[in-house]
Amino acid sequence: MPVPQDIETHTPPSLRWRAASKATIAAIGLACKGFLKFGTKSTETHGLDNFVKLLDEREDVSQRERGLLTVSNHTSVLDDPLIWAFLPIRFFFNPNQIRWSLGSYDICFQGSALTTFFNLGQVLPTHRKTYSEQGGLFQPTVPQCIRLLSKGPFTNPTPPHPNWTSDIKKEAEEPKSSSEQDLSDPFTDPTHTYTTTGSDVFPAPSSYSTRKHSWVHIFPEGKVHQHPDHSMRYFKWGIARMILEADVCPKVVPVFISGPEEIMHEARPAPRWLPRFGKKVSVTFGEPVAQVVWDGFRERWKKLRDREAAKPGSLLSTEQNGDGTLSEELMYGEEAVSLRLEVVAVVRDEILKLRKARGFPDEDPKSGLVETWRAEGGEVEGKMDDGSWTKDT
Repeated sequence: MPVPQDIETHTPPSLRWRAASKATIAAIGLACKGFLKFGTKSTETHGLDNFVKLLDEREDVSQRERGLLTVSNHTSVLDDPLIWAFLPIRFFFNPNQIRWSLGSYDICFQGSALTTFFNLGQVLPTHRKTYSEQGGLFQPTVPQCIRLLSKGPFTNPTPPHPNWTSDIKKEAEEPKSSSEQDLSDPFTDPTHTYTTTGSDVFPAPSSYSTRKHSWVHIFPEGKVHQHPDHSMRYFKWGIARMILEADVCPKVVPVFISGPEEIMHEARPAPRWLPRFGKKVSVTFGEPVAQVVWDGFRERWKKLRDREAAKPGSLLSTEQNGDGTLSEELMYGEEAVSLRLEVVAVVRDEILKLRKARGFPDEDPKSGLVETWRAEGGEVEGKMDDGSWTKDT
């Protein structure tokens, strides 16, 4: 079934929402830039000029032909927004050129003040499967990311979580009251919202054409991981969905971070909320991964998806438009699972190349396997047997 999209309308969010978002992003960006200048011992970047050039090429939203997906290791709770403070100041005053990121629902979206702050800062709510049955690969925020990376705008409901009952799914598709909208964007109508639980409500950024082929940043490790050699955990599969399911394959840019773990190390004594000064911060921006690397994966996905779309009663559109809708087979089928595993391995290898370029030793090949980390238990935080520290974020 074709997904209705308002292709010709170029409507932005309300003026008040845009002004508040710009002020929030600018304030945080300037504060982080000030910290990098006055609160660190030294800073260094690699590949920043080319990355800025890439962002400049995307300034005109109407001329964008594909989304931008940056992916990095996760060293501390300060990684985002600190690493983006290396960008020129002008980017802080243009939210359309700033990344969309993910934040933990149970940390960043508790109460109306925090919820509004992170919404304005272009952070999307993510449920962690360890703590919530609303989490996982198929939670509604993942389709929102896929839609942001696609052309859009998407005004049809965001695909529900497969765990929801029919009653919850029905409630999720009904318009919310004005009081519920106050938690998201009080200046828009329910067409521009979505739900992550069936009862909450958040702004749906992909419903605006000004978010065409946006920039999304992902930390695929899913939690802070501070290892002496900057070895990484296994990567979760959401990144694979975004690469495979966007209408056009996004440009994928690997990023490697080191230093913020010393500013906010998980072993730091009280006061734990205070960043440690006088540390070195280094960020390496890689070149976009060659498109040919993803072509084979996407062709296999297209064949699998076309087969599902052709089945009687399928809810899938005939063309892959990036709306994030999946059939049962596309969620859990052996071929779909295998594809995601392969894509994630390639993404992880791209970041490892940057890590090696910074002089770190080769990591244990077992570090990239989920089986290696399964023994620690999903809720474990703190110091691990290998000397690393982890923190859910």
